[in-house]
Amino acid sequence: MLVAFSVAPSGTGRSDGSVHDAVAAAVRIVRESGLPNRTTSMFTELEGEWDEVFDVVRRATEAVGEYGSRVSLVLKADIRPGYSGELDAKVERLETAIDATDASDASDATDATDATDAG
Repeated sequence: MLVAFSVAPSGTGRSDGSVHDAVAAAVRIVRESGLPNRTTSMFTELEGEWDEVFDVVRRATEAVGEYGSRVSLVLKADIRPGYSGELDAKVERLETAIDATDASDASDATDATDATDAG
């Protein structure tokens, strides 16, 4: 299972509205979990079995709760039994498809050029 989630506090009392300390606490929990993970500017992705993934999400959410009066959690899951290593494999398949499309487009452009040269 892959899960992408974003968790942030509100009601922090900070005048600048920053939540980086709270997010850092959540990401620390994810990284210490030992599960495959990746953090981007908007989401943290992690991979594992249902119970272990949701345990990490719960603990990360609880950690963020220490920084505000309420917590917002956005979560998206890809549940595909029998697959692992998908955190990277999905991206690799996408890149392969893009490369194949680019190669096909280049071939089509060459064919079109050849057709106009023949005229």
